[in-house]
Amino acid sequence: MNVEDCLPAELRGPTTTLTRIAAGMSGAGVYRVEAAGQSLVLKVAGETETDADWHRALHIQRLAADAGLAPRIVHVDEARRAVLTAFVADRSFGAFLRDPRTHDAALTLLGRTVRRIHALPLAADARARDPLELLGQLWGWLTGFSIPDFARGAIQRMLAEQPPALEGARVLGHNDLNPTNLVYDGESILILDWATAGPMDPFYDLAVLSVFLRMDEGTSLRLLSAYEGRPYAQLPQRFLYTRRLAATLAGTFQLYLARQMKHAGATGAETLDSTPSLGEFYQRMMAGELKMGTADGQWWFGLALLKHSLSL
Repeated sequence: MNVEDCLPAELRGPTTTLTRIAAGMSGAGVYRVEAAGQSLVLKVAGETETDADWHRALHIQRLAADAGLAPRIVHVDEARRAVLTAFVADRSFGAFLRDPRTHDAALTLLGRTVRRIHALPLAADARARDPLELLGQLWGWLTGFSIPDFARGAIQRMLAEQPPALEGARVLGHNDLNPTNLVYDGESILILDWATAGPMDPFYDLAVLSVFLRMDEGTSLRLLSAYEGRPYAQLPQRFLYTRRLAATLAGTFQLYLARQMKHAGATGAETLDSTPSLGEFYQRMMAGELKMGTADGQWWFGLALLKHSLSL
């Protein structure tokens, strides 16, 4: 397939440029498009994504874009399962959050943004995904792959833990609010990649953010308070459980990706103490020592996340 054919006719031509910028976990291709004086992003579905799942995600993405929660949709090519959206320059939500002068404003904006996501309507055919069930599937797919004892213990602990009762009804969750899916334009947070959106425990999106942004207890409390619009005195048990689950699931998924990329597995030298913390992993990644999308990058990210889960 010629990727340019996914664009509307008025945006095709000799001056149009397409640059591949990412590949989604589902095999989707993501391209930066420069055409007719516009900067755009084109996402073409991967072969493993079913038509039904693609149409469900597109419906949710349209709802989110109409609500100002996702970049504006410019064009949809249903036959090629491609979506063209406006490019939004990212001013770094991470920097906004880390700056002491804007930290509280960033947390408030983040909590309110998640609340707006959860206010989107659930479709009658929305498909729920159980994170604990997915963890069990991933654990099965790691059979025969050597991982450190502490990582094995973290996964088995989570699978054996009895979940607290769900508090309230499920909502429309994004279900993958890792920092790479947050775009801060200087005023609002826009959310990318709605492929996993569907019915979910309201705490799940908040727990994912707490894990990946390495929030301590006080920061997590303020995030939940901003989400609810009222102060939280302590973190609910369901949130604490969901945070452990989110970290364990993310770490296990990274180990699965490492295996798919032909990582050899544990050497015997990886211990809890020798494994980098999540913060140390981020530092090594920024220094260029580790790179996502490589077997080593996914391996150490997975181990760092599982180490982090044991501290929660």
